[in-house]
Amino acid sequence: MTGVTPPNPKPADGYLRIATEEAWAPAELLAGFRRVLDEKRFDDPGFESLWGFYLASPSERTTRMRERIQILDERRIADMNAAGIDKQLLLLTGPGVQVFDTPTAVALARSTNDQLAEAVRRFPTRLAGLAAIAPQDPAAAARELERAVNTLGLKGAVINSHTRGEFLDDSKFWDIFAAAEALDVPIYIHPSGPPPAMVQPFLERGLEGAIFGFGVEVALHVLRIIVSGAFDRFPRLKIVIGHTGEGLPFWMSRIDYMHRASVLSQRYDTMQPLQRKPSEYMRENLYITNSGVAWEPSVMFCHQVMGPDHVLYAMDYPYQYVIEEVAAMDALPMTAADKKKFFQTNAETLFKL
Repeated sequence: MTGVTPPNPKPADGYLRIATEEAWAPAELLAGFRRVLDEKRFDDPGFESLWGFYLASPSERTTRMRERIQILDERRIADMNAAGIDKQLLLLTGPGVQVFDTPTAVALARSTNDQLAEAVRRFPTRLAGLAAIAPQDPAAAARELERAVNTLGLKGAVINSHTRGEFLDDSKFWDIFAAAEALDVPIYIHPSGPPPAMVQPFLERGLEGAIFGFGVEVALHVLRIIVSGAFDRFPRLKIVIGHTGEGLPFWMSRIDYMHRASVLSQRYDTMQPLQRKPSEYMRENLYITNSGVAWEPSVMFCHQVMGPDHVLYAMDYPYQYVIEEVAAMDALPMTAADKKKFFQTNAETLFKL
């Protein structure tokens, strides 16, 4: 944003613009990322590619991103004002605490949640937040989620996808699902770089990040959760993903067909029957935001197949801080009632804002 960019006007229909996938990272998290990189504590080429570049690059874009992602004060509010954003829902940026050893991750999750809650207290009408948790210790993660919601007033949890190559479909993590369901709060699965077992073909063509790898990795993660039967075990669990559902809404019909075929053929021992079609869990347990995808055909398709109650607005600040995209979303060909859901009331309902 330049100093001469005029603020986006308030929408004529009178809805609030709530952005629901907005990143932040305190200085100690970025310093921790640098230590992990410098000390080569484990082999994760996707993490090394992403944060090795972001922390070392002197470009204007990366410098501004590093500055913006750390601020939780009036400067963030000023950026929101310029874009016409009324409220941000803040998420600890990927890979969050999930690249650290267990004691460090648990302590850092607690510390960052305390900092985030303090920022929300300073700007209660402008900021809200999701709690960071450490899946490395699922029981501790469940306890921290309960503390963050009941004591700090945070609105759910963010998990930055895989944790050192492990996914949440493994039942050892399901204490986290149980806590989220009991608290009636959502879990936002935010992208991370593809894990070592899948990243190499992406790296070879520079596709491991937001251009493609992030979406593939989160879509895989969520589909693993669906076919594991997790939603049969936790029918009220709510999961949120960004970037117009990381492609999953476009695959609904084929996923249903091929899942049924695989179960009937008994091709995979791990592919068990579900109580519903995969697409039914997507429409009932899954919520999607348009973060980073301000493209009418994609957003409207998701609105059609997911339903108007399950699609929410997001900007993806500061990674994609493009003020013009806000106006593009204002112009979506939705009814006034559906547009208010998209920008405001779906977020208020889902996150209890």
